[in-house]
Amino acid sequence: MEYSEKLKEMFINHQAKVGIIGMGYVGYPMAYLSASRGFKVIGLELNEERVDMINRGESYIQDVSGEEASEMVQKGLLSATTDYSEMQNVQVIMITVPTPLNKTGDPDMGYVFSVLDMLTPHLHSGMLIVLESTTYPGTTEEIFPPVVVEAGFEIGKDIFIAFSPERIDPGNIDYGPRNTPKVIGGITETCTEVAMAFYEQIIDTPVAVNSTTAAEMVKLYENTFRAINIGLVNELAIICHLLKVDVWEIIEAASSKPFGFTPFYPGPGLGGHCIPVDPSYLAWKMRALEYKTRFIDLATEVNTGMPVWVVDRVVELLNEEGKPVKNSKILLLGLAYKAGIDDLRESPALDVFRLLQHRGGIVCYHDPFCPSVQIDEETVLSMDLNSDVIKKQDMVIITTGHSNVDYKLVVDHSKMIFDTRNVIRSFEGKGKAKIHFL
Repeated sequence: MEYSEKLKEMFINHQAKVGIIGMGYVGYPMAYLSASRGFKVIGLELNEERVDMINRGESYIQDVSGEEASEMVQKGLLSATTDYSEMQNVQVIMITVPTPLNKTGDPDMGYVFSVLDMLTPHLHSGMLIVLESTTYPGTTEEIFPPVVVEAGFEIGKDIFIAFSPERIDPGNIDYGPRNTPKVIGGITETCTEVAMAFYEQIIDTPVAVNSTTAAEMVKLYENTFRAINIGLVNELAIICHLLKVDVWEIIEAASSKPFGFTPFYPGPGLGGHCIPVDPSYLAWKMRALEYKTRFIDLATEVNTGMPVWVVDRVVELLNEEGKPVKNSKILLLGLAYKAGIDDLRESPALDVFRLLQHRGGIVCYHDPFCPSVQIDEETVLSMDLNSDVIKKQDMVIITTGHSNVDYKLVVDHSKMIFDTRNVIRSFEGKGKAKIHFL
């Protein structure tokens, strides 16, 4: 029996073992999902503390509860290791390691190359390898075949290579890994078929495309679409401020149109691993082909400039009260990049914090999901949110619209509030605080 058919049979019967390399925001949820569907999963993670937590049935990822993790561990379906040799016993490998940008804005594929170096001695026939880390178009076809062929295997016959971009949205209670359609593209047609056969067992709606490059491009298009539209609405916020009209009223009224309009909302900048980063992968690839990505570049310029614009507004508002930003006490409400989660990656609130500090502000924060944060070389702890703390502040800035914050308390005891997320609109005019919106 050919390896492709043998693998498909093992997938249908849930006999295949799954290895997931990188047990972070993407890897841990995918590990839990695969285990919950009856596959035996081993997570490979170099962080020994994480490995110990997984093997104790604990979770450090918000989207996987401790109860869920513990159940899979007790059933013998989930474990973790730091030892790459364990990968020689699996039939499926998902690679979910970080693919950040370096200081020059170029893709940093160091983690992926490191994985391939460590994995190569343990490659074997009858193996499906799927890269899920977001990257530039062409990555999978460029870096995987040389390694596999040099190791003596034939792609599409012995080993099957695919790309399937993660679509995990941290904190989303409606769409998780299982019910979010998942795009899959293989290096060969057989690679795609084998990958589809696996994902059909764990995902409600797998979606096949013709190549790994197409699958890579899908992910970048999705997040570039969001980045550009957020850039547009962020610029709209600046325009509305200059015109002295309410941007939130404009968006709400425009949303009444039942066709041809999709609402996006402004904020202090872009956060998360994907939306601020993914368009830069595409722009970088196009620069290599001597093409300038004008929309992407402009949206990036607007979005990355929003924390500075927010801080400039803060300075302006404090000046109107006769206060310089230097030595003003400022409380940021929320540091996570979006509401309801503990994810600080690329959070614009961190930029606002640093910029205000650099201008001499005495800055603190409260975030119910993030008890501490590293700001440059300093570990900063979340403040308790109470009337005494709030009264001491010259300004409160709502940088993340967490729902589990007592905004009435904030309104009742603040001198001035700058709401960048439009979360206290219902309190406008009901307290003594001067309230300003983005």
